[in-house]
Amino acid sequence: MASFDFDQAEGLRRMLQGPRPRIVTFLSATPEDDKGAMLVNLGASLAQLGNDVLIVDACERDYGVSRRLGLGRAATLADVAHQDCALNQVLHAVPQGFSVASLGVPQRGEGGADARRLAKIFDVLAKQAGIVMVDAELGPDGELPLPLMSSSEIVVQVGTSAASITNAYALIKRLSQQLGRRPFGILVTGATEAEAKVVYDNMSTAATRYLAVTLNSMGSVPADEYLHRAARLGRAVVDAFPLAGASVAFRRLAGKFALHAMPGLGRGGSAQAGL
Repeated sequence: MASFDFDQAEGLRRMLQGPRPRIVTFLSATPEDDKGAMLVNLGASLAQLGNDVLIVDACERDYGVSRRLGLGRAATLADVAHQDCALNQVLHAVPQGFSVASLGVPQRGEGGADARRLAKIFDVLAKQAGIVMVDAELGPDGELPLPLMSSSEIVVQVGTSAASITNAYALIKRLSQQLGRRPFGILVTGATEAEAKVVYDNMSTAATRYLAVTLNSMGSVPADEYLHRAARLGRAVVDAFPLAGASVAFRRLAGKFALHAMPGLGRGGSAQAGL
């Protein structure tokens, strides 16, 4: 009976909390500029579909999306955690149609209090947004910056080169060692659909055989000069050149992300539904 009462209380708590926030954490095995371009254009494409999109730059070492958009010196969520500024001071609306915030690094000491506050602030922020896209990188031990990111959907961006594929596989191996068995999404950029299928099939076969890990294809984006032209204009390709091949691909990709969560990611990473 005690177990039944606990289950009832847990169920009621979940109902009162409402739906879990949609968080997608992105890691990349491609050059830093490719990752930034992908996030900006996917965010813009999701916003065009009517989604409330927030991109959180959680990069400490790499070239993150906030720096790409000229927000590298802005206040961070870590500053909010340390009570140096208010939450609304770290949210920045950009012309591409979404908002950007930088995670920052919690200050050391205080028994980890700042890190715990940072995790809570991120949780609050995620619940306010429709879709949260995290521009992330792994720490020295293969960990993600915050626990909530570890339980989110995780997508690895990969190119067609042998080096990129090798690096993406290494990322997935480190993640699986840190987080245990769970699915990961694969997004292939700079590739035709046929090339992307070869990359995904080969990676999926290797991950299943050697890591017992399931990969899910999240789609692909072709190489397109219009991506670079749009970036030079400070705009998203879907806005500046809506008929470009990359624009078509990003709209298709945005539709998939907006409608479906990655298979196998329910509460605590348990299997739920297929894409």
